[in-house]
Amino acid sequence: MTVSHVAPPQPRAALRHWLLQDEIREVEGPYQHEQEARHHQHPWWRVMCLTGVDYFSTLGYQPGIAALAAGALSPVATLILVLLTLFGALPMYRQVAARSPHGEGSIAMLERLLSWWQGKLFVLALLGFVATDFVITITLSAADASAHLVENPFAPPALHDQRVLVTLGLIALLGAVFLKGFKEAIGIAVGLVAAYLVLNAVVVAVGLAHLLSRPDLLASWRQGLVNEHGDPLRMLLVALLLFPKLALGLSGFETGVAVMPLVRGAPGDAQARPAGRIRNTGKLLLVAALIMSAFLVASSLVTVALIPAAEFQAGGKANGRALAYLAHQYLGEGFGSVYDTSTILILWFAGASAMAGLLNIVPRYLPRYGMAPEWARAARPLVLVFITLAFAVTLIFQADVDAQGGAYATGVLVLMTSAAMAVTLAVRRRHRPQAVLAFAAITLVFAYTTVVNVLERPDGVKIASFFIIAIVLVSLVSRASRATELRVTGVDLDPIAQRFVDEAAQQGEIRVIAHDTEPHDLREYADKEHEQRVCNGLPPEQPVLFLEVAVCDPSEFAPRLQVRGEEVAGYRVLHAQSATVPNAIAAFLLYLRDRSGRVPHAYFTWTEGNPLKNMLGYLLFGEGDIAPIAHEVLREAEPDPWRRPIIHVA
Repeated sequence: MTVSHVAPPQPRAALRHWLLQDEIREVEGPYQHEQEARHHQHPWWRVMCLTGVDYFSTLGYQPGIAALAAGALSPVATLILVLLTLFGALPMYRQVAARSPHGEGSIAMLERLLSWWQGKLFVLALLGFVATDFVITITLSAADASAHLVENPFAPPALHDQRVLVTLGLIALLGAVFLKGFKEAIGIAVGLVAAYLVLNAVVVAVGLAHLLSRPDLLASWRQGLVNEHGDPLRMLLVALLLFPKLALGLSGFETGVAVMPLVRGAPGDAQARPAGRIRNTGKLLLVAALIMSAFLVASSLVTVALIPAAEFQAGGKANGRALAYLAHQYLGEGFGSVYDTSTILILWFAGASAMAGLLNIVPRYLPRYGMAPEWARAARPLVLVFITLAFAVTLIFQADVDAQGGAYATGVLVLMTSAAMAVTLAVRRRHRPQAVLAFAAITLVFAYTTVVNVLERPDGVKIASFFIIAIVLVSLVSRASRATELRVTGVDLDPIAQRFVDEAAQQGEIRVIAHDTEPHDLREYADKEHEQRVCNGLPPEQPVLFLEVAVCDPSEFAPRLQVRGEEVAGYRVLHAQSATVPNAIAAFLLYLRDRSGRVPHAYFTWTEGNPLKNMLGYLLFGEGDIAPIAHEVLREAEPDPWRRPIIHVA
């Protein structure tokens, strides 16, 4: 009996394979079979729990924020927030879901309105606010969870001065869950959300029952409203002015559409417009909004009526934990500690929805723009990047919840304002005047809320600006470093071009003359051919093909190369469009080699002008000094010089 020796896998190769395994993928791209796609998708209510760990977790601090901002008027201001949620944010994001069913979100809707570099820079700016929103969600939620943990009466005294360390540990644990796998993250989210909502329902129900048994408490609250604000109209106006301070209660909608690829649709869903997934995402958004609206109104009423105003202030027992205060006060320390534990866990895991959103949004844009390495399409390397970034933010802000609140609100509101604007423009294109007026009004409300928030908490814009500048700089450096990659995802020839290529291969060596696309007459083809034959010693009987590459949008990174053939007075001309000229030529030459089995020859004329200016022209406009760049692209794409297409320059 012989025993075969199997070499053990190399540790570095095994680690690289594990890191680049991607569990968060889109059915329309990497999946080859619908069965495989559905294996990575989930019922809408399970995905709702994933987004809900962020959305519902705001109950841990939203009632306290409302009480601090509006005092006795808190339930009225919260009611305005709920009305905006149900009649503003909800219909708006249902429109976003219908127009970006693959998780692109409102960014993709706005991207379609702009092209070239201005579109890319606009998207990068929005991605800066996405990063602000989602990264701060991770750090703020973990910091709030650590605050609940260290302030619990049963917490070990040694933890009281270790909030930063506890926050870092919670963030690391969140990252470990996503490194383990995404199915595990959704399973944890379902359990946490179910337990948290049940416990909150108990606390709110007990609070409402106590109010019903003590009519004097409600009467005292109403009298306080009248004494402070007078008539109902004045109350409404003041509540409208105070509403922006409660805007954190709107978080959760952007992540709801960002994780749409995880929502299971109908078996017969079309790839371009999966109606089942859109319908189920609509259910997700509606049910989440209804649950949250009911809890917000009820919790704001019971907390402001049952908790002394002084306890909401800094240092008070209800500061940042109003419902937890009621849980301890009316249900005992045991139930209160269970409630605290549930709050800590859901606040810790609130970053999961943000992480899922980042893992879905970032690979859709930066790698496609060439502004991130190809490994940025995989989930696990990105998890490590985002966790490292969250560590840095936590250390900078020392796990201070209040210091990060402005940035969080800014990110949420800017994204919601951009979504409202995108939906308004979308319905305008479909000539629906009544819908245009409705969504324009919603846009104005979100714009007003954003401006007020920025004026009151300018630190949020400063933090968002840092993210924007960092993303733009890193993206441009990445784009420049990847400039000499092949940058063509495929080559398509029309029948005439195919005939030209096949006939040239049958006659011997394939020789291609690179020619500009400026308007020219028959004499220019003749002069160009004569120049190359004289300079490179080409016999007159050897046939040549002319290749002309027009730049369509130089801001794109890796489009498919479309080639069409045309015969111009006996000259065989191949016309192509691409984001860059030299990369397209290199890709076409490699295609010729693989199709014909012959190494092709390409003939160029030296480009006049300053080399630095030519290089800048290549990076920005896809042209420049074409011959040496095409050679460098070929050198990187084909390491074997004997199989590499040959470049001639004269």
